[in-house]
Amino acid sequence: MTAPARSACGGSDRGGQSSLAQQTELNRRSPMVKNTLTTIAHLDADAFFVSCEQALDPTLRGKKCAVGGTTRGIIASASYEARAVGVYTPMPTAKALQVCPDLVLIHGTHGLYGRVSRRMFDLCETVTPDVERRSIDEGYLDLGPCGFRTQEELEARIRELNAAIVAELGITVSWGLATNKLIAGIASKLRKPRAFIVVPPGGEAAFLAPLGVGKLPGIGQKTEPRLQAAGLRTVADLLVAPEGVLRRFFGDSYRDIVRMARGEDSSPVENAEWEAKSYSQQETFARDIGDFSEIERVAKRMVDELVPKLREDGKCARTITVKIRYPGMEDSSAGYSLPTASDLETDFYPHIATLLRSAWKQRRPLRLVCVRFSQVEDPVRQLELFGAAQSERRHKLAAAVDALKRTKGDAAVTRGHQLRGGDAEA
Repeated sequence: MTAPARSACGGSDRGGQSSLAQQTELNRRSPMVKNTLTTIAHLDADAFFVSCEQALDPTLRGKKCAVGGTTRGIIASASYEARAVGVYTPMPTAKALQVCPDLVLIHGTHGLYGRVSRRMFDLCETVTPDVERRSIDEGYLDLGPCGFRTQEELEARIRELNAAIVAELGITVSWGLATNKLIAGIASKLRKPRAFIVVPPGGEAAFLAPLGVGKLPGIGQKTEPRLQAAGLRTVADLLVAPEGVLRRFFGDSYRDIVRMARGEDSSPVENAEWEAKSYSQQETFARDIGDFSEIERVAKRMVDELVPKLREDGKCARTITVKIRYPGMEDSSAGYSLPTASDLETDFYPHIATLLRSAWKQRRPLRLVCVRFSQVEDPVRQLELFGAAQSERRHKLAAAVDALKRTKGDAAVTRGHQLRGGDAEA
């Protein structure tokens, strides 16, 4: 029988015993393993947004706290102390405050999470050039090209990397090490926070066997109860289930489920840098608002906060979308695409009012407004004969404003439309 998974403390992650028939089938149907080292690592930051805020303000450590909107918003990230009393993502903030009246609500620090994420992955690239940034707070490392001779040497290097992340950034991450991305990704999430789980080569099927079927990608919250009702509770159950039963639940894709249940995954680590496909921000109002000028002011303020992020990331956006939400939770949106992608606020300001009128078809007060930039691409400066000088001046001005805000804070520059009652678009 294949070896159980090893954790940081050297214990077993078996978590339960399968029947003899199930184990026999596991061994028979498991692929022959060629890898001799766990060359794929998955890191998953622990309560990332909250951890970033706690690193910024250490007095938040150990407290029940969460990053989220107003009492009418949602929880984006919750500390493990808050999770222990029932606060989760994406719980409505109002409900979270009912569940945990002493919850410390953090509204989020502008630009903090992106900076920490970039540095975290920069540190990963000091170990291997093959890093796949899956999202702002998790990714894969391929350690195969690094020439590690022993498993102990490989694990020691990852522990050094983990210590560097903790020391420099003040956040913690969980790790899963395995021979493929599927197993590494599942392992890193099993015992958060600060998990360090190693699934040895050949132990993939035994590692998965006792886990609930919902641990496999593609089996969601609706499918899992149906499988459990049919007696398919663990991954091992899937491997011994008749083909007809699996086909009833998964159709022709049941073969993919079986391959995952065996622990098979040949997908490579894609080391192209992860990039956000869109930039968005939304605000849920403390009370419903029906004043058009106030909604427009809020939407333009979002432009003022999102476009500098584009410039910081060296990107431009072509499409802007405005979404509104009525008190009954009905949404409506309208979008516009510029002829050429831009990273200047002034190119988007003129479209805010038009898009807002188009989306706001029912003249009822609004609960929420959202601005999103998409069709993000690298900047291409088309300096034509006429307008080249003006474009250059606008970009120099934007760069100066960005620099001033970085050194003096966001309040150092206030545009006219950010002032209540202000009509200017400076």
